[in-house]
Amino acid sequence: MAYEVVVVGGGIGGLTTAALLAARGVSVCLLERQSVLGGCLAPFEKFGYSFENGAGLFALWNPGEIHDRIFAELAVTAPEVRPLDPAYAVRLPDHSEIAVTSNSEMFDANLRANFPECAERAINFYREAETLGNALLSAINRVPDLRNAGLKEKLRAFFPDLRTAARLRSLASDTTAQHLAGVSLRFRRFIDAQLQTFAQSSADDCAYLYACAVLALRTRGLFEMRGGGAALAATLAASIRKSGGTIRLNTPALRLAYDSEGRAAGVHLLSGETVSAARAVVSNLSVWDTFGKLAGLDRTPTEIRKRLKSVSGSGVYLLFLGVSEAQAQGISTDHIIAVTDLQDGCAYDPTEAQLTFAISSQTEPRGPAGMRAATVQMFTDVEQWFTYHEDESEHEQQDQTTLEGLWSRLHTAIPELGDAVEVIETATPRTWYETTRRKLGMVGGLGQSLPVFGPNSFSHSAPIPNLFLVGDTVFPGAGVATVSMSALIVANLITSR
Repeated sequence: MAYEVVVVGGGIGGLTTAALLAARGVSVCLLERQSVLGGCLAPFEKFGYSFENGAGLFALWNPGEIHDRIFAELAVTAPEVRPLDPAYAVRLPDHSEIAVTSNSEMFDANLRANFPECAERAINFYREAETLGNALLSAINRVPDLRNAGLKEKLRAFFPDLRTAARLRSLASDTTAQHLAGVSLRFRRFIDAQLQTFAQSSADDCAYLYACAVLALRTRGLFEMRGGGAALAATLAASIRKSGGTIRLNTPALRLAYDSEGRAAGVHLLSGETVSAARAVVSNLSVWDTFGKLAGLDRTPTEIRKRLKSVSGSGVYLLFLGVSEAQAQGISTDHIIAVTDLQDGCAYDPTEAQLTFAISSQTEPRGPAGMRAATVQMFTDVEQWFTYHEDESEHEQQDQTTLEGLWSRLHTAIPELGDAVEVIETATPRTWYETTRRKLGMVGGLGQSLPVFGPNSFSHSAPIPNLFLVGDTVFPGAGVATVSMSALIVANLITSR
């Protein structure tokens, strides 16, 4: 079969790119190796439960923001979203709970009450970060491909606030830690936990400007989506089909097909079939899998091969729970980021000191009668799940040991859960690999440290002609909103040529 564009991977990045291209009249075919769409957002279903594979928090759904812009082009109505306020709470080991609310007066009061030892410094840190972050978010909304924008486009992105643009440029090489002088360890860990959740990087490493954008989301609000990430995937798929695009499930891609001049000209499938692409191939795989598997390392420039060895992503261990409505009513908020150890005197290690708890809402419990679905997430070192396992029993034993440790930390952090919580299933990096085929089961994109932030990020345009990359390992970063933005950038690149 022959198309203008072939998209490999049915995650949100691939689905959004295909939906936009189809809506613009491009002949497009999306290939997905699994029987379901959504990639990392595809739900896990068991015993009448439907679990989210993450925190279930969605950003930038206000009028005029990225999702509004995308769905304005599509032939379908956007999924229903509802603002959350507070969006989430951060709990510290001393049982402090800081609600992250869009009400700035209330949020400042929360900071003063919970961090009296450095209240003014904490508030000033947030005011500066949110001012810069909102300027950056507004600029990237005007010019999504800010990474490659020329001078004229950058002026348009920041006009008329060019003074802030100059300030942002002067801070482009700063880490977040450089702006946390004088605050307490408790406040530092409050920031670390949020950055680790939304940027896969702690304050020591996270690019300050990326942290500013993440923290500024508080002022714009975060949302929950009816049906979760699966609803977004289904809606995008419906748009592709309605606009004349093709979706092929259970269709593993093997390698790129090349023309006589070395340009990407289609995709060889595992079945032996070749799907041709006259204009472009878009990879929604990670950068490691795009170059290491789809393109082939023999076609990948040496500098990119070296760079791929120097960067890595996050691994997560998930615990899926059934929580009774009575228990759920005793929990202060549906989304909790818990710091379980301040780790005084050492660098922050989220694998030992952090977990995230997210429970479905009362209006959409996603479980059997009287029960709600809840997901607990903790970071983990991916390599340990693929090393020294001679047989499946060793993986099962490691899974059980990890579950026991997480279970203890969870009940210490959220004692309201009680002992009647039902464990439905777990998911390890091995599970993620088997489901998504991402290298070592790394999900969540690249930690936004300076070497991969902004102008240093991986480009959407590959060095192989006619090959484009979309998803959470290219600019602007991880998360549904940023992945959606990368899809808009790639669709614009293809249709503008």
